[in-house]
Amino acid sequence: MRTLVISEKPSVAISISKVLGATKKKDGYYEGNGYKVSWCVGHLIQMANPDSYDEKYAKWNIEDLPIIPSEYKYEIMKPTKKQFVILKKLMNDKEIDTVINACDAGREGESIFRLVYLQASCKKKMKRLWISSMEDSAIKDGFENLKDGKDYDNLFESAQARAIADWLVGMNISRLYSCLYKQNYSVGRVQTPTLAMIVKRDDEINNFKKEKYYTVELELDGFTLSTERIDSLEVAEQLKNLLENRIEIADVIQKEKVTKPDLPFDLTTLQRECNKYFGYSAKQTLDYAQSLYEKKLITYPRTDSRYLTTDMITSTINNILGQNDFDIQRIKVIFNSSKVTDHHAIIPTVSSMSEHLSSIPESEAKVYRLISNKLHASVGYPLIENTTKIVATFDGFEFTSSGKVIVEEGFTKYLREYKSKRKEESVLPYVNVGNVLEIKEKEIKEKYTEPPKHFTENTLLKAMELAGCNVILNKFPDRENTMIGSKGVYLSGGEKQRIAIARAMLKKSKIVIMDEASASIDPDNEYELQKAFKNLMKDKTVIMIAHRMSSIRSVDEILVLDNGEIIERGSDQELISQGGKYKELLELYDSANQWRVKDEEIL
Repeated sequence: MRTLVISEKPSVAISISKVLGATKKKDGYYEGNGYKVSWCVGHLIQMANPDSYDEKYAKWNIEDLPIIPSEYKYEIMKPTKKQFVILKKLMNDKEIDTVINACDAGREGESIFRLVYLQASCKKKMKRLWISSMEDSAIKDGFENLKDGKDYDNLFESAQARAIADWLVGMNISRLYSCLYKQNYSVGRVQTPTLAMIVKRDDEINNFKKEKYYTVELELDGFTLSTERIDSLEVAEQLKNLLENRIEIADVIQKEKVTKPDLPFDLTTLQRECNKYFGYSAKQTLDYAQSLYEKKLITYPRTDSRYLTTDMITSTINNILGQNDFDIQRIKVIFNSSKVTDHHAIIPTVSSMSEHLSSIPESEAKVYRLISNKLHASVGYPLIENTTKIVATFDGFEFTSSGKVIVEEGFTKYLREYKSKRKEESVLPYVNVGNVLEIKEKEIKEKYTEPPKHFTENTLLKAMELAGCNVILNKFPDRENTMIGSKGVYLSGGEKQRIAIARAMLKKSKIVIMDEASASIDPDNEYELQKAFKNLMKDKTVIMIAHRMSSIRSVDEILVLDNGEIIERGSDQELISQGGKYKELLELYDSANQWRVKDEEIL
């Protein structure tokens, strides 16, 4: 008898097959040494659309809401149907007595495998491979300690609950708002709260009214004293004129500031810091991290934990931290198994210690070094600074100056190359309370209040993290971004197009050419695209080439071509009123939309 191993991605299947000795390549799987190793290519099964329950749901009517099936249906995704057929055949092969779920060790990985297992009507014994690293040693250890598949039933149920919640919110509320407002709207459990944060911030910026204010600054020997905000220029001028050439120090406040190091990375914090330091987008960071993972240089990147398990202490200290000085108290904080669920924090692998980074792209090397430096910093000693605040008072106004001196660099020595470029606080001279100091220069500074800043990928990810969305994002195979193109086969046509349109919006180009942007999508995805088109067209010249009439009806000007020549031009309503070729095409399109397949079984 043989054992079937199913991973989430082909690259993972290759690594597993090499460790197991299943190196003979077949169509859609590897074979050898008593094993067959295949893969899922991400999601192969998806929840069915409403019209699969009842044909009436093909047309959106508010009277049909809410749509709450008594039992949920699932369907095979067309782009990856071939791989599903291969898996189904392997699962039901009489030679196979055990199926090992080697999909990603998490909720979504569990769902990907189980849906295929159920759709294939497989009844074979099920085992679970649970690993957080693609190193050969981790794979071997995982196969020596396989879990019973039933131990993860609750994990699968939680994934199903999440998927059903997404379906109910997306299908019902999107239809509700689209019907109410007579245009297509997309509402989602994750996307809508995220969009709300952006809209709220933009409203704050648009409604912001700049206010002028003043400060009075006194130049002394080696430092500057300044007031807080003064709204009246007249008051500021009176204060300046009343001041003589000397001022007495009223207070000197000195404190020791102790800053503890941050935790190692989860994916969200890695994406934020890569955006901050290198300008990488969230997708770029995920791509680089995924590549490093597949090269066995870092541990599993799509994690929401920033802690390590206690059984990793010895190996991490001996093989990764090495002779570098570390704080034993931080070891106790970082290595905490109770705070690790699916995967631990992102750290370098043991095998990466013997690798030369010169062989990988510089972009990936930067991400690797940041992950490594972050780990070393996380177990480092605190940063200790002496802070000083000098205070002088006059006529009820307080003048202050602040500075600091680093006493112990601590963990920050590992992060020197990422040091913020912002202006450092000055080192203040030594003064005592009661000292009367000479004022060298008095000046009124005119300043303005500033609006909130627009979200960057860094700040948006931070806001989403604070809102609790980072855990939700981890349910996606590639979080908020997914690879499109030849390797993005697990995406539907509509999903691929929407991602491409989102990237086009981020480019902020003045002119965008969209060639068949609505091609290969199903009608249920079209409203998502229409919303994206509407957003894309703002403040841009968009040239849209389309075969689908609904894609172009809202544009400013339509050009109708026949044999390479423009035969009609105008808006949708103008061309309809002309009664020409455009109207004829539109009538044919509307007629085609009324076609229905008879209720007969199609083989």
